[in-house]
Amino acid sequence: MAVNVVVGQSSTTSTVSTSTSLTTSPTTTSAPATTTTETAQGTFPATPLASKRFTYPSGIPYKVDTDDNLVRGSQLGYNICNSTTEGTGSMCQTSFLNSLDDFCLWAPPDPNSTVGDVEGGMVAWCTKPGHGTRLIPTGALTGVQFTRAPAYVSIVGFIDQTKINLAAGDWGGEMDPHGADLRGNPLGGLLFTNAFGDSNTTFTQAIEWHNFIGADFFCLKACDPSDSNDKRYCEHIFDRIGCAYNVPNNAQNGTFESCLADNQDFPGIYTENGEVKTYTQPAESLGAISTMPYTAKVPSSSECVQVKSADVYAVGGSTTSGTGTTAATGSATGGSGVGASRTSGSSAPTGSSASGSENGARGLVLPGSMALVGVISAVLMM
Repeated sequence: MAVNVVVGQSSTTSTVSTSTSLTTSPTTTSAPATTTTETAQGTFPATPLASKRFTYPSGIPYKVDTDDNLVRGSQLGYNICNSTTEGTGSMCQTSFLNSLDDFCLWAPPDPNSTVGDVEGGMVAWCTKPGHGTRLIPTGALTGVQFTRAPAYVSIVGFIDQTKINLAAGDWGGEMDPHGADLRGNPLGGLLFTNAFGDSNTTFTQAIEWHNFIGADFFCLKACDPSDSNDKRYCEHIFDRIGCAYNVPNNAQNGTFESCLADNQDFPGIYTENGEVKTYTQPAESLGAISTMPYTAKVPSSSECVQVKSADVYAVGGSTTSGTGTTAATGSATGGSGVGASRTSGSSAPTGSSASGSENGARGLVLPGSMALVGVISAVLMM
C-alpha cells in the first residue's frame, strides 16, 4: 500500500434541486422544483480481488478487474499472457513465484517511477521467458534467497531497482491482493506458483501474498491456500515495516541460494519474556516509525543450495517504457526451476520464537517520503 492512492471513498448519493423558469404565454409560471439523484463514483468492487478464483492457464480472463466505473479507474494491463505479449512493452499482470530461478516481481511499466505513484498499475517482471511478461535485466539481481516453508514460499533479495523502472532512491512500498479498496495493488494482479503442486506443471493461485520493493531490496511471499493460516502468514496490514518484519530472512548480497525453512511467526506477533504480544502499526498521520518494540526472528533454515548468478539468470530483458497492446489467447509455460525440494515440515508455534537468527536481513521498505530517517537508523540496517 502507498500513501497517495485514492482510497476509502464510499458510494454516496447527492440530491440536486433545480428550478427552471418556463414561458408558454404572456402569463409566466414557474415549473415545480424537481429532484434528481446522482450516484457518486464508487470505491469497492462487488467481488474483492482476493475472493476471485482462477485456474492457470486455461481459466484466466483477459482482465480480472472489470470494475471500470470505480474511483481508481480501469485495470491498466491484462492477465492472459504468452509469447505474443512477452517483451519490453508487456503489460502482463499475471505473476509467478516458483523457484530461485523462476519468479516475478511487481514493478512499474515506465522508467523513473515510484511505488507510491504507480502501485495500482504495476506489471510483472520475471527472471525467465515463458510467462508473457517483461524480463528482469541480466545483472539487476545481486543476491537472492528462495525459501520453501511448510505454509509458504518466499523470495528475498537485492536488486538494482532502476533496471526495472523504479526511481533511484525510492524507498518503495507494498503490493498485495487487497488494497484499501479491495481491488488489489496492482489492480487485477494475479500470482501463481507451482511450489504447492505435485509437479512443475501444476499451478496454484496464491490467494494471499505480499510483495515489498524499494531501497534496492525486495521480498515476495506466496502463502499456500490450503493452509488455514494463509491470511496470517501473508498479512497486508504492516505496509510500513517492510521485509524485515513481514518476510524475515537471511538474504545476503552476492549470494544466490535456495533453502528449506520452518514457518516464521505471523507478522506482527512476537514473544517477550515468555508473553506473546501483538504489534499494532501506528497510523501514518502520527509520523515516522522511529522505533520498533521487537526484532522479528528469522526462522531456521536447512539444506541451502548455493548457485552462481550466471547459472540461473542468464537471460534478461532491458528497461523501457511503453504499453503492450497485443491480446494473448494462449498460455505461458512452466519450468523446472532451481529450488529446494518439496517437503512437509513442522511449523514454528504461533507466537513462539522459531529457532534461528535473531536478526533479519536488510529490508525495511516503507512507503511515503524519506522523513522516515529514524526507522532507517533503528531498523533498516539490522
